[in-house]
Amino acid sequence: MATRLLQSSSRLCVTFPLMNKRICKPLCQQLKFSQGSNGGNVKVPKIYTKTGDKGTSVTIAGDRRPKDDDIFEALGTTDELSSAIGLAREFCVEANIDIDMQLEEIQCVLQDAGSCIATPKNLASQNQISLTQFDASSVDTLENWIDDCTHQLPPLKNFILPSGGKASSCLHLARSICRRAERRLVPLVESQQLDPKVARYFNRLSDFLFTVARYAALSEGREETIYRKIRPSKDKTK
Repeated sequence: MATRLLQSSSRLCVTFPLMNKRICKPLCQQLKFSQGSNGGNVKVPKIYTKTGDKGTSVTIAGDRRPKDDDIFEALGTTDELSSAIGLAREFCVEANIDIDMQLEEIQCVLQDAGSCIATPKNLASQNQISLTQFDASSVDTLENWIDDCTHQLPPLKNFILPSGGKASSCLHLARSICRRAERRLVPLVESQQLDPKVARYFNRLSDFLFTVARYAALSEGREETIYRKIRPSKDKTK
């Protein structure tokens, strides 16, 4: 998931999520590669840098922080969310549920969100901020998808539990991880390190995942489990 930028001034390796081609291509050209075992021109990048062995990592702005810093907590949870969506995609493909294109696009947008999260606005240069700026139109896209999908679903009259088959249940799992990721973004927005548009996207994404989880259950002809109040049975022996 990561690309390493070698800063020529300090020779410091910075790890951050993949960004768009405007950034990724020139950064990749700065990587150190080891020569192939055949002595030819094969260039093989090392996946490890050892720079985080002491429990710290670096933002795109260049400041080194503990790995449990709010930024890296948010990045890690975003990565976890993308992994959960990837798993849900596989189940959706197996069940011929036609939402793979949307889920793939969301995973790509999450990469962009990660780039923005890794660029604290209070420390990054204006150029870094502009290169990792989050596209607010992604929120509009989610809302349109939610509206289109909702029209195909029966009205929601009860609380439902995560259920409705493997695809639906995995989408519910992704939804709950998305909610946690959103909570991780709150302190970054409040401290003005993060563009609020990113948090708004995660908020809308959890709504989308809930909606398509119901759609997945409907597509497979699976029933959703309705919440019911569990009342302790009375022990008649006493």
